[in-house]
Amino acid sequence: MGYEEKWRDHTEKYQKLCVEHDTIPDELFREYGVNRGLRDINGNGVLTGLTTISRIDSFKMEDGKKVPCDGKLWYRGYDATELIRKIPKDAFGFEKVAYLLLFGELPDAEEEKDFADMLASGRELPTNFTRDVIMKAPSKDIMNSMTRSILTLASYDPNPNSTEVENVIRQCLNLVSVFPMLAVYGYHAYNHYENDESMYIHRPSAELSTAENLLMMLRPDRSYTHLEAKVLDVALMLHMEHGGGNNSTFTTRVVTSSGSDTYSAIAAAMSSLKGPKHGGANIKVMEMMNDIRSHVRDYSDKEEVAAYLGKLLDGEAFDGKGLIYGMGHAVYSLSDPRERVFKNFVEQLAAEKHRENDMQLYNNIELLAPEIIAEKRRIYKGVSPNVDFYSGFVYEMLGIPTELYTPLFAIARIVGWSAHRIEEIIGMNKIIRPAYKSVMKEREFPE
Repeated sequence: MGYEEKWRDHTEKYQKLCVEHDTIPDELFREYGVNRGLRDINGNGVLTGLTTISRIDSFKMEDGKKVPCDGKLWYRGYDATELIRKIPKDAFGFEKVAYLLLFGELPDAEEEKDFADMLASGRELPTNFTRDVIMKAPSKDIMNSMTRSILTLASYDPNPNSTEVENVIRQCLNLVSVFPMLAVYGYHAYNHYENDESMYIHRPSAELSTAENLLMMLRPDRSYTHLEAKVLDVALMLHMEHGGGNNSTFTTRVVTSSGSDTYSAIAAAMSSLKGPKHGGANIKVMEMMNDIRSHVRDYSDKEEVAAYLGKLLDGEAFDGKGLIYGMGHAVYSLSDPRERVFKNFVEQLAAEKHRENDMQLYNNIELLAPEIIAEKRRIYKGVSPNVDFYSGFVYEMLGIPTELYTPLFAIARIVGWSAHRIEEIIGMNKIIRPAYKSVMKEREFPE
């Protein structure tokens, strides 16, 4: 009997045993003061480290009390949204902001050019790597494909295991360079072998920005408009880093603290990000929006839109979970600063793509959802859209396939992961080893 057949014979028994012995009652968490998921009763993250890389503001102190405020995101002491707004319309900022997060200072013009040239020189995979690794065993799960490629790249590194700062910086910069290729080539391999579509591999250009190269490599005709690349550039900058306490960044720091190599640490972060509770939020928003479009006839009719949003919250529509995806955030309270700066670019792209009708639907949901959530959930602290509410819409307008939504997140976040890996090595130098309280009961051996 083969493994699958034997497994089917035992699956119910094994599952029942696991549920019986691995379920921990809620009262034990309260009794021992353990914060489930490293979050306190108010949802605030438990402090597990210090960082100079970024910060999130979601409240302010007034008379000794925490008061919700409009959210702010800081990169190395700079307001990230203002940083993005100051980038000229005809320029791209991914390289500038990546330099800032990695090295702690904004580059001058010469430093920015040198850094961009450095990344461009790194956009080259080992000989036959695309054929022998990326195109072999292609998968619809591009995150898994990328993770396999990351671990395989260690085999081509002359010094893969050294955690000397100089070596880690070299490795991180190279991964920042090749991530777009790993993602796009992984998708093309899947699309060819699994969907029977044409195969084409465009080499990146040293003259183009990261955002431009992404669109050029993805599209058969290599063409794109400046606005398309600009909006994608903004999306990448907004997703680069987020306070250090998110799941994948913490994973990076945990694995780094053990003394493991760069490829293993980043592969672990990839495995974290691909989880739907972390990196797949915009996909869920897009699925919900498609459902709304199929049930709402007039996007400008606020009463009709509001009625269907009510059904979503009552669990009578879409997936029955009673959620309006893209509304609210685990950290931000009154507003997500990333959404606020992003929306202006989303509206410009919608106009260029003649998607004003869809944009009106998004605007109406943004307007109505907080009121309906407040009424039905009795939540009055304020609920606002987060960046994922619009990012999927942008990717869809850019013709980016759903399979690449989370990989795009990774292409941006590899910068933040790298910055935190370097900071962990330089500033911490102690293995992260949290404590778990055992609540098992001792038992006698059966006679």
